[in-house]
Amino acid sequence: MNHANMTNKGPETGAFFQRDREWHPQAFTPWYKTSVTRSPQRALLSMDNTLSEITGPTFGHNILGEHDNDLLINFAKPGETAIGPRIIVYGRVLDERGMPVPNVLVEFWQANAGGRYRHKKEGYVAALDPNFGGCGRTITDENGFYNFRTIQPGPYPWPNGVNDWRPAHIHFSVFGHGFAQRLITQMYFEGDPMIDLCPIVKTINDPEAIRGLTAALDMQATIPMDSRAYKFDIVLRGRRSTLFENRLEGN
Repeated sequence: MNHANMTNKGPETGAFFQRDREWHPQAFTPWYKTSVTRSPQRALLSMDNTLSEITGPTFGHNILGEHDNDLLINFAKPGETAIGPRIIVYGRVLDERGMPVPNVLVEFWQANAGGRYRHKKEGYVAALDPNFGGCGRTITDENGFYNFRTIQPGPYPWPNGVNDWRPAHIHFSVFGHGFAQRLITQMYFEGDPMIDLCPIVKTINDPEAIRGLTAALDMQATIPMDSRAYKFDIVLRGRRSTLFENRLEGN
């Protein structure tokens, strides 16, 4: 037994380090039209979570389906698979000290290889893939690692400007100690020229923050003749935390 790792301390739930507000996008950015109506009209207030917000529920592997982290087959017919470039996405969920965060529920959702989501209000005419649902989930292990298989999503147009397109991306949701502690972000792909053209990405002030949202191609983790691999670490808190779209004021 490793007594050096034993502790009676509870989980830390308060603010750890001073936030760098310049790291986060401004709430009001007119070139991203949605921000015009959603941005606060008054000064922001920072409030600690209540006890009911930071306690329960807990997540265990017994709530996961066998193929929840395999988007290639989790909605496919038996013997069939999703269409598109096959990839593995993996990484760690870390705190601002670089320490792993275990037993975190990570959810992910995305468009298909043609850039189309599977929902009723989708406005893009690209074809649906009947074998691709576009969503899944997993739980980080004791060292904070997660992984899942999927197809690389395609870019798609959106009605922000006359000819605006979203770069290929995967959405992530990370749950903490309670449902109120939920962080949502997007992962982009290394080398995609459309990242710099995206009005949403252009709201981010610091190029390093954009790089923190961009998964690195990792040829050492590929499966030969099968899947490429991308590495994406998520930092939950602190001065250089991953940018979370539902916590633009800082988390």
